[in-house]
Amino acid sequence: MIWLTVYFACWFVLLGLSVLSLAWRRGSPPQPLPDALPRVSILIAARNEEAALGRCLHAIRQLRYPVHLVEVLVGDDGSTDRTRAVAEAAMQGYAGSFRCLAITEALGQARGKANVLAHLTRAATTDYFFITDADIAVPPTWLTGLLAHAALGVGTITGLTLVQGPRLFHQLQGLDWLTSLGLVQVVSDWGVAVTAMGNNMLVTRAAYQATGGYETLPFSVTEDYALFKATVQQGFGHRILFRPEVLAESLPQPTLPALLHQRRRWLRGVEQLPWWLQANLLLYSGFYPALAILCWLAGPASALSVWAAKLLMQAALTLVCYRRAGRQAPLLLLPAFELYTLLLAVGLLGFRLLPLPFVWKGRRYTR
Repeated sequence: MIWLTVYFACWFVLLGLSVLSLAWRRGSPPQPLPDALPRVSILIAARNEEAALGRCLHAIRQLRYPVHLVEVLVGDDGSTDRTRAVAEAAMQGYAGSFRCLAITEALGQARGKANVLAHLTRAATTDYFFITDADIAVPPTWLTGLLAHAALGVGTITGLTLVQGPRLFHQLQGLDWLTSLGLVQVVSDWGVAVTAMGNNMLVTRAAYQATGGYETLPFSVTEDYALFKATVQQGFGHRILFRPEVLAESLPQPTLPALLHQRRRWLRGVEQLPWWLQANLLLYSGFYPALAILCWLAGPASALSVWAAKLLMQAALTLVCYRRAGRQAPLLLLPAFELYTLLLAVGLLGFRLLPLPFVWKGRRYTR
């Protein structure tokens, strides 16, 4: 029982400190933008995205930024649907620069999305690469929100993403993702280089070229994390922003198998984190196995009281995360969220142990 007491004490202390850190720390303040705003490039990799790409490009057209300073590049990665036609129709009459490039060959070691971005960065004509995905709708303040945190020596700036959808399953994904990003923000505020997200990210040309580009980086199914690590190794700084002006909305995964495939791919990035961060993640994810042991050793009443305390702590984390994102916290979802996280953890464990290939945008990868 002593080790269980120590475990739960550590669990609640760590989560409590995380909530306090999110509530009180705000990171580096935004800097005033220069009078002469820079030209920027928006890079979007798309493969069979006819259903989502129009929404993404509509949001791009609503950006509050001088349109003559914006270059939009879409990479059509061998799509077999109407992706290119949708892109061209959505951007018809756009006053800025727009091109849809057909990606037909591989550059160096790059594959999949990394290969598309390798082509798009070569085609880009500015010093700022804003990277997003076809299933993302960025806010009108996206460009200025990220640029306000650009500084000398900073190579990557990551925004905030919230999964949105009408079904309960979609809303649970949103709650899961935003609170997870809150914990990432805590570690980032401590000055630890954790990760970056390739659906809402600014990379400077200087940082990107210093790495040699995606064509020289070892292929990874978490290409954004691979690029982020490479920029840090080259001595560039980073920023992760948990702010409403850079909050983008993502389409949800439609089914549980699709969600498991996505999270299994993301696990590859988690497995490359420092050992002490992985240990903290194991501590956080081991709550329910420890609760089951507590129920067996001490009885249901003790387990129920610990679980109730967890719900209260989870509610506090949810409130802080959604408040910082400028959204209303869906506290009524928390009981269902407990079941969701338990099922997801069990399913993901099975997915990770099985010798399955990574399925990504209709393609299969072994690593």
